[in-house]
Amino acid sequence: MKNCKGIENPAFVASSPENPRRLCASSPCIEISVVSTPDAGSLPAPAPQEPPERPESPQPPGAPDASGLGSLSEYEEGPYGWGSFQPRALQRCNTPRGFLFHYCLLALTQDTCSATKNKHGCSTSGSPLFYYLYVFVLGQLLLGTGGTPLYTLGTAFIDDSVPIHKSSLYIGIGYAMSILGPAVGYVLGGQLLTLYIDVDLKHSIDITEDDPRWLGAWWIGFLISWLLAWSLIIPFSCFPKHLPGTAKIQEGKISQTHQSASLQHTDSNFGQSFKDFPAALKNLMRNTVFMCLVLSTCSEAFITTGFATFLPKFIENQFGLSSSTAATLAGTVLIPGAALGQILGGILVSKFKMTCKNIMKFALLTSVISLVLTFVFAYANCENEPFAGVSELYNGTGELGNLTAPCNADCNCLRSYYYPVCGGDGVQYFSPCFAGCAQSVSKRHPKVYYNCSCIEGEIDVTPTPSSVSLEAQAGKCSSHCKNLPPFLGIFFAAVVFTFMAGTPVTVAILRCVNQRQRSLALGIQCTLLRLLGTIPGPIIFGSTIDSTCILWDINECGNKGACWVYNNVKMAYMLVAISVICKIITVFFIGLAVFLYKPPPSVTDVAFQNQNAAVTTVSLESDLSKAGNDG
Repeated sequence: MKNCKGIENPAFVASSPENPRRLCASSPCIEISVVSTPDAGSLPAPAPQEPPERPESPQPPGAPDASGLGSLSEYEEGPYGWGSFQPRALQRCNTPRGFLFHYCLLALTQDTCSATKNKHGCSTSGSPLFYYLYVFVLGQLLLGTGGTPLYTLGTAFIDDSVPIHKSSLYIGIGYAMSILGPAVGYVLGGQLLTLYIDVDLKHSIDITEDDPRWLGAWWIGFLISWLLAWSLIIPFSCFPKHLPGTAKIQEGKISQTHQSASLQHTDSNFGQSFKDFPAALKNLMRNTVFMCLVLSTCSEAFITTGFATFLPKFIENQFGLSSSTAATLAGTVLIPGAALGQILGGILVSKFKMTCKNIMKFALLTSVISLVLTFVFAYANCENEPFAGVSELYNGTGELGNLTAPCNADCNCLRSYYYPVCGGDGVQYFSPCFAGCAQSVSKRHPKVYYNCSCIEGEIDVTPTPSSVSLEAQAGKCSSHCKNLPPFLGIFFAAVVFTFMAGTPVTVAILRCVNQRQRSLALGIQCTLLRLLGTIPGPIIFGSTIDSTCILWDINECGNKGACWVYNNVKMAYMLVAISVICKIITVFFIGLAVFLYKPPPSVTDVAFQNQNAAVTTVSLESDLSKAGNDG
């Protein structure tokens, strides 16, 4: 047994007694030699002749070939730099870790900046500023066009540059940083919105942040992101086509392409021309394992984007919290949970050196666990607190669904001004006006109201500290629901297990498709993930949640706006229904991918197939030579 360099196919190497045949398929080579021993009385053997040409035996699907890992000559390794500018000090960046570091920073800079809304009047005439909306749409299109290659070409580049068992770890870290990016964007955007949109006029205007006319300096966030992105693109462009050591890493890899697609397009030049795009696209769409994995990611994207948008609203309404507190708690659960899940998934796949099929089984297991944990929404539902005019009458007067009652009929209250107060009777009111409050103590926090005609109890003209508390105070009534801590804990676990399948599914996609089509496969995944997941997800989630609304905002123009109060129990069960349906779809498609996946023959099988073919060929040559000598 001897080691050999490179990958050789025994079908292309002629054998003779002087040149023994070598077998190598990413494993120790087996030398097979034939030595003829002539009989003592026989005539001298004729000079050895070249054996007749034989047809090339096909290469087994498990061995690297043009449709699998490709020839090693195509991996053109190079130094870090531009052209002849290749400083030796910067070559330490020319490693997979160096690329991952720049990848993470660039993924982090792609932020979400929040923008405030101006107050609209009742005028039906369109504002000329409306046309600037198309400028923002164009900007988002350009942002998507420039950002997508990072997750398609960049991910495939990482997979090329590291050993197969480390790929999942690197990809998991990169995806985790892309999840932390929006969190940084929200924090940065929130701070920038405290500045007025025209920073030069901040001290010369007479409105504050609480005024509906306030517009924050949202544009600064885009400017900062633009500067950071360009400062990272410059060093990012210094990386060569392939990092040093890529060819050696590729030499040790074995193709795990789904068998039904592994023998298609064996032409080494396939994919080099744009005219091959339709055939490549058709090839991927016919790869049933790939399509099942992509559809599972679409289902997961549908539910994750929906919860990322509406989880704060659920927490706010179920547990009676302020919108800012609910958003903070939702971010505390979603962002760290998602990042931790991506990294843990990559670590476990890397540590146990899972094959493609085992990776899909691992993703299936984590998806089933997250499906079970999703039922936490049924446990977290809480009854609505009493709300005057909505779920509770005004001291036995008025009617449900009408905020106006005899006790506040003379107050001329506006339905468009929602400022909830909690009465001393434990009932929530739409505003101090609808509670019939005539006076207030503004120096206390929260603000306290008294002489409220709609609240039961004695009315004191001159309030005392003990009597003031019996009237009303600003804010919602405290919720009697005590399930918030266990809900956040279980939902955090559900988020972790949901995203633990993210990195493994991406790695499985890279393994089950043709080596030359990995970037295209990730591009198709990103396209379908947005068309079927991230775009319709928030829309359907929003429509579902709005169907549970019991009190709408009606502005001074009579137009319906946002929902102020939801039916908490109905909302919880609707979210459970959507979550369970999406999770069942995810489990179904991952399970179907596991069932349909047909791996190529193992390395041992490939070696023995080549070995048997070589032995048969050499034996045939020996028999022909012996027959010629005897003749």
